[in-house]
Amino acid sequence: MNYRSIITIEPDKRGGKPCIRRMRITVYDVLGWLASGMSHAEILDDFPELTEQDIRACLEFAADREHRLMAFVGAA
Repeated sequence: MNYRSIITIEPDKRGGKPCIRRMRITVYDVLGWLASGMSHAEILDDFPELTEQDIRACLEFAADREHRLMAFVGAA
């Protein structure tokens, strides 16, 4: 899966935060729900417009961002 086809960034939506498929749900919303202990099934029940692939795209986006940050810090 390539998160770039799911995660969108629009300057005029949610302050330019990365969102899921042009919706107003941000990557950070999903990560926060997961961090608070919600399961994938609970998130999908509460937000039926989301898919399992959307949740995985958020995780992939976060992992890629962390990887790029560490590469940047290591290069400094």
